[in-house]
Amino acid sequence: MFLPFLGSVHLFDWDEINFAESAREMLVTGDYARVQINFKPFWEKPPLFIWMQALSMKIFGINEYAARFPNAITGIITLLVLFFVGKKHFDKKMGLLWAMVYAGSFLPHLYFKSGIIDPVFNLFIFLGIYFIYKSSIEKFASGKYKNSAVAGLFIGLAVITKGPVGLLVAGLSILVYLLILFLKRRNHLREKDSSPLQANVYIGRYNNPFTIKEALVFAGVCALVAFGWFGIETVKNGPWFLQEFIVYQIRLFKTQDAGHGGPFIYHFVVLYLGCFPASIFIFKAFKKDLADNEDQSILKLWMVICFLVVLILFSIVKTKIVHYSSFCYFPLTFFAAYSIWKMLAGNLIEKLYRVQILIIGVLIGLLFAAFPLFLQHKKSLLEKYAFLIKDDFALANLEAEIPMSGFEWIPGILYIFVILYIYFSNRNNYQKISVLFLSTCVLIQFALYFLVPKIEAFSQRAAIDFFESKKDENAILDVHGYKSYAHLFYGKRMPENALYSEAQHIWDPLPKPVYLVTKINNSDLDQVKGFIKIGQKNGFVFYKKQ
Repeated sequence: MFLPFLGSVHLFDWDEINFAESAREMLVTGDYARVQINFKPFWEKPPLFIWMQALSMKIFGINEYAARFPNAITGIITLLVLFFVGKKHFDKKMGLLWAMVYAGSFLPHLYFKSGIIDPVFNLFIFLGIYFIYKSSIEKFASGKYKNSAVAGLFIGLAVITKGPVGLLVAGLSILVYLLILFLKRRNHLREKDSSPLQANVYIGRYNNPFTIKEALVFAGVCALVAFGWFGIETVKNGPWFLQEFIVYQIRLFKTQDAGHGGPFIYHFVVLYLGCFPASIFIFKAFKKDLADNEDQSILKLWMVICFLVVLILFSIVKTKIVHYSSFCYFPLTFFAAYSIWKMLAGNLIEKLYRVQILIIGVLIGLLFAAFPLFLQHKKSLLEKYAFLIKDDFALANLEAEIPMSGFEWIPGILYIFVILYIYFSNRNNYQKISVLFLSTCVLIQFALYFLVPKIEAFSQRAAIDFFESKKDENAILDVHGYKSYAHLFYGKRMPENALYSEAQHIWDPLPKPVYLVTKINNSDLDQVKGFIKIGQKNGFVFYKKQ
């Protein structure tokens, strides 16, 4: 599912190209201690994922496959982790269901085919929280500090993958768990008029995650791992880098960065629609089930806590980006697998679930069928309805010539038939659930191999093709009027071409040619002396200055 065809489409601006460019610059400069963009310090992200990409590029070369390879491996590891955790605390069927539900839902699957940081980051947080959970239920002498140390290791790795938000998620989850424990004890003491000892017996294996010594082990290991980069960077280059990193994190929390804003319910909608079909099944899992043993109930509680912590935290954060709530994929797919695991004892999927599957599934199938049909008849449709598109750049994007076989609409229609089968069939639950998630997985693969390259052709390919055509020329490539990293990665910028600012590229005489790419709705370079317009394609305009 994850390894084939990783390089079948260009990397997407911004995030995919951003991280891949940082890895490329590590290879070019040989400086692996610091993350750079345009050969200048880049304080927005720590280096662990960039190191993974750089190692991958050492093996596969500097290309799209190498940039996405670490997440493909992470996908394989993640499904194995989910299987073994589900099997250990429930049974083999629960483990298989959890892995299948995760792989067969849209966004959770798609992220393993990408080159962004979040899949690795989320796996480290999940493993950290899982070992915190194990620490709360396993209080035996032989492994007294092992779980605390391993939890600290994984949270520390999360910190040097994406930053302190990894520690924040784990810390808030622990605080919420401790608050629930405190309320359980207090309520029992009030209701039963019992002693603290009896209250502790009442809450059973709902122990504190750590004793004081275990907490020190957790914090020590976490700090040691994080110091492995943050501390050394500060000692080596001074505190300014760390200060800028912290200022950037605070700005993301308080303001809408780069125009990525949205309403409070943004992530609720993203998870419900983007994690289909898993999101349909989660609601039943929140009910208390007396058939669960204590360990299962506590694991369920931890999943509820970290799900709500992340969802509420990033709903409060002003910057709204789809992958900010991507850690929720772990508890969300757990809830779905748990609900299905309980449901399999019955004969029919409940009507509430079937109606949601029918409505959302048919809409998705129609979307997958309609997009190829639009591409086939694009010219005639644009002649009639172009006036509805007010953005000149977006309209020009649609001019891209995209070859079509004429059969790309069929998988979307087949998916609708699968959804109808699930709604109307009287077959057993396990067969219908398996068909639902595996057919979704097939549809995702189809989209990745046939539709995503066509979307990329509209959005950015004209500019990337231009950058690639100039990569071997001794010239400066830049963009004007919009933000991009594509000219750095696909133009193979070298350190000597990173000496000049954008203003110098435009106004100053330079010792080599300058190529600037802009968009048609901000192409003001026609009035700048020395620039010659050398081409235009799909909304991008290309200029050259000798």
